[in-house]
Amino acid sequence: MLIHLSVSNFTIVDQLDLEFSGGMTVITGETGTGKSIMLDALGMALGDRSDSGTLGNRRERAEINATFEICANADVQDWLAARDLLDDESDNCILRRVISKDGRSRGYINGHPSTVHDLRVLGDMLIDIHSQHEHQSLLKGETQRRILDEFGSNSELAQSVAGLFSEWQTNQQKLDDLSSSTAEQSARLQLLTYQAAELEELAIGDGEHSELETEFKRLTSAEASLASCQEALAILSASEDPVTAQLSRALNLLKDLEDDRLQNVVELLATSHIQLEEAGNDLSRYVDNFEINPARLQEVEERLGKIYEISRKHRTTPAELPVLASKISAELDELGNVDTTMEALAAKVDQLRSEYFTEAEKLDRARTKAARLLDKQVTAQLKSLGMPAGQFEIRLTPIDASHPSAHGLSNTEFLIRTNPDQATRPLNKMASGGELSRISLAIQVIVANTSEIPTLVFDEVDVGIGGGVAEVVGVLLRKLAAKGQILCVTHLPQVAAQGHQHLHVSKAIEGKATQTRVVLLDGAAKVSEIARMLGGLEITDQSIAHAREMFESAQN
Repeated sequence: MLIHLSVSNFTIVDQLDLEFSGGMTVITGETGTGKSIMLDALGMALGDRSDSGTLGNRRERAEINATFEICANADVQDWLAARDLLDDESDNCILRRVISKDGRSRGYINGHPSTVHDLRVLGDMLIDIHSQHEHQSLLKGETQRRILDEFGSNSELAQSVAGLFSEWQTNQQKLDDLSSSTAEQSARLQLLTYQAAELEELAIGDGEHSELETEFKRLTSAEASLASCQEALAILSASEDPVTAQLSRALNLLKDLEDDRLQNVVELLATSHIQLEEAGNDLSRYVDNFEINPARLQEVEERLGKIYEISRKHRTTPAELPVLASKISAELDELGNVDTTMEALAAKVDQLRSEYFTEAEKLDRARTKAARLLDKQVTAQLKSLGMPAGQFEIRLTPIDASHPSAHGLSNTEFLIRTNPDQATRPLNKMASGGELSRISLAIQVIVANTSEIPTLVFDEVDVGIGGGVAEVVGVLLRKLAAKGQILCVTHLPQVAAQGHQHLHVSKAIEGKATQTRVVLLDGAAKVSEIARMLGGLEITDQSIAHAREMFESAQN
């Protein structure tokens, strides 16, 4: 439920902070004081369209914060959690709207930037506003359908029908796509078959290209490598004055000196002489066994050429050819099984279609039964609300079976007849806002036990009524408040007397600025305000007594 509303610089409201509790809250005040401003501000927090005209006193921006307690609202918690917007450390959800002077606005949910659409979707789960203006959700077809399903306890069945329809259509689309692309698949199959055969013939192994490149470089430089090895061997031991012979002479010269200080040098030279001889022997064996193989060079060159040719054709690298071969093989297997896939999809589509129609027909029967019961109850309620000739009807219009809907096999429409000589008309054709408000009230009273929306707002639902009917309206609103939170803007003392919480709105001129003030009334102040609403130029002892009697009777 709504527990706090903060409004800053919104139209003629400079700053407003209101705390709300459960039960029924009435909002009263003289005409033109701005009673509906709070609801307009709340609508902004819930995603209503904004413009620069909502800013007051030429300020830079307006800001509205609405805090809702959601600990008992699992649907809202799930919605927030699915979008990582749930505050795990609080049982509350804060909707914030900031409107700049150029008419642009920004929305926030629990401090996270959010779209106006998300504010609106979340707002629809938190609060339902009934007025004579654009907030009349009762005029929407989806709202009428939801009310009927909630009243008949058919919400889960409706969700099942919608789920089956979605799955059926998804699989039907897959089947249609497969069927319409048969020619393309045939051409693709031929291409892949040719490519697979080509790659199978190449039979390139993992790492083969790299190994061939290394071998190719070695084979092409074989003659130069042999010449270098022979020259090095001559330097070591095969020339007229090889390095080993020179090293031996140097070693003998130093040994003859028999000087202990040269012992380390002699040992190093001796070791070097041995290593040079071993290196010369190894190099000699390498040269003796060195083979220049033109035939292998040609073979490697041809193999690499084939690999490069296939790589260019497939626009890939030689190293990726084995992976490409695996992908083509897998796609061939899939295309080869397309007939089997289509048969399986066709069978699944038939099954889902059958299940959908079975569940949709069950839903249609359940809705028809619930509609007749709701018709009677709302019609009876309308008579107590000053509409003795009111006749409420829910019409279920069958949908063409060739164009089924996610919502079932029929469209739901609420109709009303307000006078005996009139035909029933859709609610959205109603001319009287007061009548529509009373119809909304009658419906909400009946479906309150099944509605999942925790807060209901009624903006001047008492237009066009008075006397005993006004008292009935007040009693019905208080009855609704036993099931959830009610906010009601009213001009009628009979309705105001029923409130658990009473907010009084007034307007004051401060300098050149007009400001709206909202005060929470206590018991005595409530009685005084009810006395004012009873009429007269001044509040008399008689009007106070009448107001007190009305208030105490309502509260008791």
